[in-house]
Amino acid sequence: MGKMVCELYWQHAPATCRNFAELARRGYYNSVPFHRVIRDFMIQTGDPTGTGRGGASIYGKTFEDEIHPELKHAGAGILSMANSGPNTNGSQFFITLAPTQWLDGKHTIFGRISGGIQVVNKVGLVETDTDDRPVEKIVMTKAYPIDDQQKMIIPPSSHGGDDVGSYFK
Repeated sequence: MGKMVCELYWQHAPATCRNFAELARRGYYNSVPFHRVIRDFMIQTGDPTGTGRGGASIYGKTFEDEIHPELKHAGAGILSMANSGPNTNGSQFFITLAPTQWLDGKHTIFGRISGGIQVVNKVGLVETDTDDRPVEKIVMTKAYPIDDQQKMIIPPSSHGGDDVGSYFK
């Protein structure tokens, strides 16, 4: 499928970026599926159980939001923490496929796709079932920091073996 390059917003969301980078460094995200794909909205991953109900942070099960009014879900390619309400961040995150302004102030934005948006869009077009789960399994093959954790790589791949990688900076 390709590679995604992601820039992390360390100045705005240091605890979230640290959580994300450390989980990736530990191999936590390796082989984790994209368990939710909603066309023209977002792709979600980060739950090692693949159910959308699992995952934990490096700080314990959850940690607090880092909401900044200047960061907006203004378009495709925004990295944001998935949650079940205020201050319930764990390991799950999503990447937007379009503007999603109704999420502003409710989800911690911690980065953006700075290269490979076509890969994000490709994942966003996969066939899904009635529960928004991809029919064909798509996983992050490996996620890892590069460039002193300012950049990260996450390669997703389809069950058929197409590699999709992501870099985070």
